[in-house]
Amino acid sequence: QGVKYLCIPAADSPSQNLARHFRESIKFIHECRLTGEGCLVHCLAGVSRSVTLVVAYIMTITDFGWEDALSVVRAARSCANPNMGFQRQLQEFEKHDVDQFRQWLKEEYGENSSQDLQEAKNLLS
Repeated sequence: QGVKYLCIPAADSPSQNLARHFRESIKFIHECRLTGEGCLVHCLAGVSRSVTLVVAYIMTITDFGWEDALSVVRAARSCANPNMGFQRQLQEFEKHDVDQFRQWLKEEYGENSSQDLQEAKNLLS
């Protein structure tokens, strides 16, 4: 009751294409945050799949690359460790797609506050 779900059927396998779910996941997380609702992102172990989606989101709302975004997640959850396939997908996202995603988010929802970037930087210091 009053809880929204986004279920992403994905195996924790290096061959799983998780990047194809980045846009819908980023949109879902961002809309939850904009409306002041909590957003729990989880998978079976909370180590690889969920972490990958959160890293992609952090990359989109900040100017962080995938490694810095992963460090932000690890500051809150030290066991965060996307499998090698997901790490490659995050690298590809950083090289080819994140700038377009940042522009899409800005066009769709307006300018993001610098508070997200500052909070992420605070976690790294």
